[in-house]
Amino acid sequence: MVRGAVVAVTRLSENKKRLAVINILRQTLGAKRHFVLIALLLACLPLTAAILPEDRFDALYHYYSGGGVDISGPSLLFRKQVAAPVSMSTHYYVDTISSASIDVVTQASPYNEERTEYGLNVDYLNGKSLLSMGYTTSSENDYVADTVNIGISQDFFGDLTNISLGFARGSDTVTRSTDNVFEEQIERRNYRLGLSQILSKNMTVTLAFDLTSDEGFLNNPYRRYRYATTVNNALTESWDYERYPGTRTSTALGMRGLYYLPYRAAIGLEVRQFSDTWGINAQNWQLFYRHPTAMGWLFEVRYRQYSQNRASFYSDLFNAQDAQNFMARDKELSTYSSQTLGITASYGFNTGAISWIERGSVNLSWDYMRFDYANFRNASVNRDPAKGPTYDVGKEPFYGFSANIIQLYLSVWY
Repeated sequence: MVRGAVVAVTRLSENKKRLAVINILRQTLGAKRHFVLIALLLACLPLTAAILPEDRFDALYHYYSGGGVDISGPSLLFRKQVAAPVSMSTHYYVDTISSASIDVVTQASPYNEERTEYGLNVDYLNGKSLLSMGYTTSSENDYVADTVNIGISQDFFGDLTNISLGFARGSDTVTRSTDNVFEEQIERRNYRLGLSQILSKNMTVTLAFDLTSDEGFLNNPYRRYRYATTVNNALTESWDYERYPGTRTSTALGMRGLYYLPYRAAIGLEVRQFSDTWGINAQNWQLFYRHPTAMGWLFEVRYRQYSQNRASFYSDLFNAQDAQNFMARDKELSTYSSQTLGITASYGFNTGAISWIERGSVNLSWDYMRFDYANFRNASVNRDPAKGPTYDVGKEPFYGFSANIIQLYLSVWY
């Protein structure tokens, strides 16, 4: 096996893992984390009032470890109001990945790579309307993504209601490290509609609807599916490259409620329903509690649960090669569930030592995640019989793993 041909065999899965990491960052930091580029991930519950964002600087270091994958790197955001109605921000984000995941173990060898992202965003305030425009680009050794987005939000009814609209278009280029000729394109479009309502002095509710349309080469150029074969009257397995449909349309409807308690604490609930044309239906909900102290500390504890069914063309083990038009064995397209338990500690401070700094905060968070797959088996158990018992093909134990996410970040308002 040529290592170069399989060094990124889990590219699609690892990209989704990065998105999962960024989603946890978003949920933990909320509106503070512009440098994760929430608008371009298109999976959040947006909406802010029609005011310009404050001048600020953010610095983050994140670390993810789980399932044989380590992801770490810094992220920086700088935001400045350049004129009375205009604010600009720029961000820089890095992922350094070291992977020996289950797919790599069964089909390839461990690899290391780096992904970098840059972005620029402009906000323009006109009365009670806020117009936002942005551009981001990211690159790694075999994948380049460029995205532009535009959004507008408007306050109504005495600023108690906010409605937002958004659109983003992405153009991705997919290459293969072992094939100088191979090059494919992906076109992505996302449409967003949001409503934020202040119900009382203690309660707010946000609703968000997302429609996403992808077209092009949507599968991993390295990933393979496995199928059953017979050699000398014994059942064994063989592998061939995955084949995905060329289009995918998905919708997501989410709701977030926040209730402020009399003693300055708050409790919140998020729920989200997702479905797509590949047959996947997913649900997740999250409950969180935030508690401030008189000493300037703010603590948050949260619990999140996620579940989905498999895509219509997914199988852990197909009966034969080319058994159907589309064939996939990406575990992220299988039936699985995950649970997340997290905690964040934040300390806000004021400083008189530096005249141009108004205030700041230091934040540390930790999330523990557990993934359990219902129809994706651990095919790696048969790779080294010396490490334990072997299993018949298609009878291996179902796969599962845990992961930890640690984030340390600093925010400064000036």
